[in-house]
Amino acid sequence: MRIAILGATGVFARHLLPRLAADGHELIAIARDPNRATTAQALGIEQRAGDIFDETSLTEALAGAELCLNLATALPGPSGRGSFEANDQLRRDGVPVLLRGLQNAGVTRLLQQSIALIATSGEDLNDGTISPVPQGDGLAAKTLRAALAMETAVQAAPLDWTILRGGLFYGPGTGLDDTWFDQAAAGKLLMAGAGADFLSLVHIADMAEATRRAVSRSNPGQILAISDDEPVRWRDIFGHIATLSGGPAPIQGGPPRFASFRVSNARARDLLDWQPHYPSYRQGLAR
Repeated sequence: MRIAILGATGVFARHLLPRLAADGHELIAIARDPNRATTAQALGIEQRAGDIFDETSLTEALAGAELCLNLATALPGPSGRGSFEANDQLRRDGVPVLLRGLQNAGVTRLLQQSIALIATSGEDLNDGTISPVPQGDGLAAKTLRAALAMETAVQAAPLDWTILRGGLFYGPGTGLDDTWFDQAAAGKLLMAGAGADFLSLVHIADMAEATRRAVSRSNPGQILAISDDEPVRWRDIFGHIATLSGGPAPIQGGPPRFASFRVSNARARDLLDWQPHYPSYRQGLAR
């Protein structure tokens, strides 16, 4: 299959592109600066210039593709680039441009990466498809509204779309667990409140494998939560990290991070014939 990938310069692409290449797909890595698509270069993947805010460049870059994978984000990460505001703009304003580019180029199928955090439900376990409208003007609420606007635009497009809502990424290259371990060793691991809220994690390698399987299985109109098997409270995962690092117990009383979310991966297991290699943080954080 001929697959165009936006976000080919990111950490997630480093895990996904080798899997897709090994499956024999003909890949096109799209980036504003193709020289930054180092994984694509190393794998001999075709690179094209395209800007998610520029319909003309996207239309040209998408030419000939049968499927588009939109992995593009602008979140702050280990590289020091990106910001939550830029990421919100990419989702809110850039994705509609991408959708027009897909139609212009005649690409009829889209796999859209999203976030399971949208499915906030407090203590309740849910299937990851609920979409409550976030309230308030805080950073977390703005981030969720932008992600929801992105998903709404995708669902309204005349495409064969599938949305993969990933849990909180951790693992090689993400910087998240490295930061947690460093903070724990220094006695600075800070929880929001008493750490009672839930989060649903996914190891980045498991997200890549789920996405690989979604490529070969058309599930039009589906929203799938991609997470591990064990949603966890912040106090439990941070306590585990503190013990592994040999540092003191996590500090309570920090400011809120984001709403509690606790999703099930059952639908992804069924429709993608997939299961996480790292079923919980205990396996994923082993080092």
